[in-house]
Amino acid sequence: MAIHPKFRLFHDLETQNSNALRADARGPSPCLSRSASRRRPYCCAKHGNVLLKIQTLCDEGFMKFQSMEQYSELIGSIYDCTIDPTLWPDTIATICGVTDCMAGAIRVSDLENSRLHLVQTWNYDPATLSDMSGHAAGIAAFWAAVPNLRSRPLDEPASVRRELPHDVVENSRYNIEWARPRGIIDVLALLLLREPTRLGDFTLSRHKSSGPVTDDNLGTMRLLAPHIRRAVTIGDLMDMKTLEAQVLRATLDTVTTGVVVVGAKARILHANDAARRMIEARSPVVSLRGCLAALHPEANRELARAIALARSDEAGIGAAGIGVPLLRDGMAAATAHVLPLARGDLRTRLVPQAVAAVFIVAAGTPLPADLDTVARLFGLTAAEARLLRRLTAGETIAEASAALGVSQATMRTHCQHLYAKIGVSRRSELVTLVNRLTPSAHRPPPQGG
Repeated sequence: MAIHPKFRLFHDLETQNSNALRADARGPSPCLSRSASRRRPYCCAKHGNVLLKIQTLCDEGFMKFQSMEQYSELIGSIYDCTIDPTLWPDTIATICGVTDCMAGAIRVSDLENSRLHLVQTWNYDPATLSDMSGHAAGIAAFWAAVPNLRSRPLDEPASVRRELPHDVVENSRYNIEWARPRGIIDVLALLLLREPTRLGDFTLSRHKSSGPVTDDNLGTMRLLAPHIRRAVTIGDLMDMKTLEAQVLRATLDTVTTGVVVVGAKARILHANDAARRMIEARSPVVSLRGCLAALHPEANRELARAIALARSDEAGIGAAGIGVPLLRDGMAAATAHVLPLARGDLRTRLVPQAVAAVFIVAAGTPLPADLDTVARLFGLTAAEARLLRRLTAGETIAEASAALGVSQATMRTHCQHLYAKIGVSRRSELVTLVNRLTPSAHRPPPQGG
């Protein structure tokens, strides 16, 4: 199989590294030591920033993959599940393989009625699944005990053993009756959906023979997280079985969500009825010389970036193009999600020359933008994004400073930069704008509330 263009450099560096290891066996190398080869193998200065990007992947959990090609294929498999949900069990199996987990599931917890809906599973027998559903209240209690559940980034994975108090885990009925008898000692979990009455998660069970979840496992899941979230989000919007190319138009036109299939540079190849009405009304998207565009400059840049990445760098698209708020008159009129279509046997059959499908969800429907997307749209630094969360949760500069362990002078500087980037002059204006962009389910809860 041909190597993805993005990963050619990695492949070449792998070859260089193998040669360096053979040279190292003959004697010390001025560029590469045997110990460094395992964790920081690629140290040739001439590759510069690209090399640094690859090293970052290695540090964040990429080394669980045998090659960049294997990583690229897994990302493609995740996105293929959007078109054919029956592929999820095999894809979950592959993810379990690179995270050393024994089984996995995509679940939705009904917090009001203590019910658990198992959307997709792998390697759980029917009795185990039945018993898991009977412990819906215990699963909800586990999530409720996770620190900062309502404010933590959606793409940040969790380990039950690390995140929850020891006594909460050990003494829970869920652990005593369900997990422990099956040899499950930890759970690697990813939050996909966060609403007042529902939580959606992607969870992998860890057997005692593998030990607790490690930093590498968390790093690997962190790499996969935005891709999994995008696939599940769009799959939930479509609520479809297998899509075939010959019925694409008929299938898309029955969906109330606006769907625009685009080629290179966002050229519109097909729009379903809902999307055509939006384009004709010039809200919340428009057609500019046959190309899809958003009204708000930041949203338009985010869409354009995601579509470009969908074409050239599917595995590197990350969180770009998930939950992009499409604004009208300063209010969030809709939310857009971008699905790559340029690769994969299933996705490339849908529309010739298609690069991506843009799903446009009207405001007030589930799966809106969250604060992570708002931070990305306005180009906030990590420190500014953390401050945004604190301020929108009702904290003062002094309280945010104490909570984050930063001096008030530094925090005021971050605040000035934050206001300048978002285009406000005081906190009340900031909170008003964030309220327009994100519904209450995606905002941090007020402190003390």
